[in-house]
Amino acid sequence: MSQKIIPNIWFDRNADEAGEFYAEVFPNATATVVATYPDDVPDWQAEFAGKTLTVDVVIDGYRLTLINAGSEFRPNPSVSFMLNFDPLRFDGDRDAARARLDETWAALADGGRVLMELDEYPFSPRYGWVEDRYGVSWQLILTHPEGDSRPFLIPQLMFGGPAEGNAREAAEFYSSLFPDAGVGYIAEYPEHRGAAEGGDVMFGEFRLAGQWFSMMDSAAEQDFSFTCGVSLEVRCADQDEIDHYWDALTAVPDAEVCGWLADRYGLSWQIVPANMGELMERPGAYAKMMEMKKLIIADF
Repeated sequence: MSQKIIPNIWFDRNADEAGEFYAEVFPNATATVVATYPDDVPDWQAEFAGKTLTVDVVIDGYRLTLINAGSEFRPNPSVSFMLNFDPLRFDGDRDAARARLDETWAALADGGRVLMELDEYPFSPRYGWVEDRYGVSWQLILTHPEGDSRPFLIPQLMFGGPAEGNAREAAEFYSSLFPDAGVGYIAEYPEHRGAAEGGDVMFGEFRLAGQWFSMMDSAAEQDFSFTCGVSLEVRCADQDEIDHYWDALTAVPDAEVCGWLADRYGLSWQIVPANMGELMERPGAYAKMMEMKKLIIADF
């Protein structure tokens, strides 16, 4: 199955370095430069002319795109990436799965910041949440081999700050827009806890276009939420599909630029043609894209 939704992560001039780092840290991972800035860019982007624009990192078959840009945005824990260390991936050897989790944790924590200590918790015998040296958040969990199988990497959306309490509503809304979609397991907060109300989502799962996501309402008081630091890129077959997702999702006119938008919860999306690479090879394509809000294929 091709990956329709690709998380994009914003980096401050070091996407190449980060790609090499992730290719070394993660099992079955590769990093490839897939796009460069043209030589003729606007003056405010002059330092990037001819340099790397995006790096694709593929981790166990799951694609992430690293955007090489400036310091305008930075990822934060509102979007993190769950890493499921399932013993079944290690021939049922729980000790081997735990050892690989610990090894990956050590690499990600080196130069990073621990958000939840690597330890035993009621929901897992081995779990930790860490922000790596680039500000990207990862949750590592040793899963139970008798549980439902899940991909190694799953993006998680944390609804906190101005988006607090919207996890269930957002999952239902997103699921209404995509094919092969739906809301799965949900564990609720049994009572008021910090910023979360009883009945809010403590942990939940949903699928979009056959891809797994997880979500939660944050129990912690926080002043941050979603930003362009992490966006979800949707690859569309044609203009009708671009129009469908754009019209349904966009909610912040000031955020509309070059195919980017922000939805009603503040989450950033990029709605792009599936053949964007080919379109960008056409004469003047970059300059034309910079003038667009919603991308219009015919205008390339």
